[in-house]
Amino acid sequence: MRHDDIWRAIDTLAAEHGLSPSGLARKAGLDPTSFNMSKRRTADGRLRWPSTESLAKIFAATGAGIEEFTALVTGARAMPELRKGRTWIPLIGMAQAGAEGFFDDGGYPAGAGWDEVEMPATADVNAYALSISGDSMEPVYREGDTIIVSPAAPVRVGDRVVARTTEGAVMAKQLVRRTATRIELASMNPAYPELRFGAGEILWMHRIIWASQ
Repeated sequence: MRHDDIWRAIDTLAAEHGLSPSGLARKAGLDPTSFNMSKRRTADGRLRWPSTESLAKIFAATGAGIEEFTALVTGARAMPELRKGRTWIPLIGMAQAGAEGFFDDGGYPAGAGWDEVEMPATADVNAYALSISGDSMEPVYREGDTIIVSPAAPVRVGDRVVARTTEGAVMAKQLVRRTATRIELASMNPAYPELRFGAGEILWMHRIIWASQ
């Protein structure tokens, strides 16, 4: 969980309620400057994080829950993709996902090999869940975490995505560049190099909208 992700989630939460960051702070009973850009780093450049008390107050003021906020932190660009309540979503392990028979040509869940897991409800009827394996996305996603993936969600640069290559590899990455001819994906773990593909080498790419932590 990165400093920028937390503050981006707060900014998005404010925008979802028609507020500026200052307006959100005021609505939560905080000093109106609490979420200003100048308050996100100290004078000597060190990162400043919002307090748990501040987060609790903005949750109370907006009606947002921790699951919705976590979705924003982990890559969602808007809150409506997660609905109140829970539902059963198809689940497989990331290691299984590259095998044939789990997805159709459009990247939608297919076949009978899926388990089911009770997860936060989503507006996308084709959403599915994957269990993370490996350490390429640490510290954001760790082995054993479960992510919800939405084929219907628009994908933008900066989003965390699940992508499948023409060779059958399925991976959770961050989209760092996308042109008509090239797609570049990065791991959160700096030990792993950035991956570059021709646009035709990626069969499909879906956005991660929620993750268990």
